Amino acid sequence: MTISSAFEQRVAHVSSELAACLPVLHRALERRVASEYPHPKPPEGQLALLRFVAQREGTTVREAADALLMKPNNVSALVSQLTERGELERRQDGVDKRIAHLHLTESSRQRIAEVTALEESHLGQAMLSLTDGELDALGSAVGALKLLTRHLHSAAL
Repeated sequence: MTISSAFEQRVAHVSSELAACLPVLHRALERRVASEYPHPKPPEGQLALLRFVAQREGTTVREAADALLMKPNNVSALVSQLTERGELERRQDGVDKRIAHLHLTESSRQRIAEVTALEESHLGQAMLSLTDGELDALGSAVGALKLLTRHLHSAAL
């Protein structure tokens, strides 16, 4: 077996394991949070937009669409829905009136903080069952997962 072939087999194995594991981890965490969170969960697209705006307060529809790999008209529809529900605010640009900047309402900011705290708490509790070596390996993997995410995101553009 050549070095290249061995590397390709390793990549295929890790890819397969990640593709199987990450969705299950996400669903398990989502279910744990849902069991304790008193508010209805917004649809995935709305939630992704709210989380993005929380990270990039004042973003535009175009920026959000690019970052979330969505069409601007779909993001605009989500913005309209969230604005109607009082979860998002559109603020007109001071220079170019055609541009609106997106901002969370205080209640949305609070709800996202509550969900984030629940997610971190559940993950933290689960990680208490790991050995020091497993925790170190997981900590090391976070940086690689972030790089992998950026690479996949760039390739999707």
